[in-house]
Amino acid sequence: MEPRDLPPGEKLKRLRESVGLSLRDVETISEKMAVDKDMQDLSLSRNWLALIEGGGHVPSIFKLYALSTIYCCSWAYLNSLFNLHMSDLAKDQLLYGVPRTRVLSGASEEEPETVVLPLNFKNNRELSETTVLNKLVAIWGEVPIPLVRLLSPEKMLYGFVGLDDDTLSPIIRPGSFVQIDVNQTKVLNGSWTSEHDRPVYFIELHEAYAFGWCELKRGILTIIPHPKSSREIRRFEHPREAEIIGRVTHVAMRIAESIGPK
Repeated sequence: MEPRDLPPGEKLKRLRESVGLSLRDVETISEKMAVDKDMQDLSLSRNWLALIEGGGHVPSIFKLYALSTIYCCSWAYLNSLFNLHMSDLAKDQLLYGVPRTRVLSGASEEEPETVVLPLNFKNNRELSETTVLNKLVAIWGEVPIPLVRLLSPEKMLYGFVGLDDDTLSPIIRPGSFVQIDVNQTKVLNGSWTSEHDRPVYFIELHEAYAFGWCELKRGILTIIPHPKSSREIRRFEHPREAEIIGRVTHVAMRIAESIGPK
């Protein structure tokens, strides 16, 4: 049986064994944690843990917290062993949560889990050019993990529109982040009801990146800028000089400067 096909309890048992702990070890450590934090629910007896590993029980949030601490693994990973994927949370909140337009809550008694992403920019030569995020050098800041889950980093590629790249401005402004679906590499031709409906593509050139509306005819890829852009139409041999990375599906961009309290 493949590891991914094992019952949740067996996966948990293998995790414990991989860190070299016995049932008694986990019991001893969890009891000390329960005393130190004055939270008896964190205590795991070896008999109770054996029942969990045998499939007789599903651990409570307190037991999962204790195991996450003792095994030095994430809460989200332990939940996934029981087929509860925290990566679905933000998506499910959109599907099943409050349907009204609302402000996303930023206040909480607990600090939210965060991950570091590029947020703030300086006048930097690398930031002036359009690029993929794994090539980006920027100042980094913390972003709540629920927001990052919406980005689907395991399925998508992300790009940064250079501070000097106004190819599709004002629709997509310089300094924007874009999500790229790498499964959509075929240039679609047709008539579009508006410029907002026309597909936007991210393109890899020799030692550079570009994005824009595209046409592909007889092996020539044409990158078309917005009429209000300072950029000119560019043509490249495809795929020798230019290759479609994917279609831009989401955009995050600044539309106004933030003004703090005076």
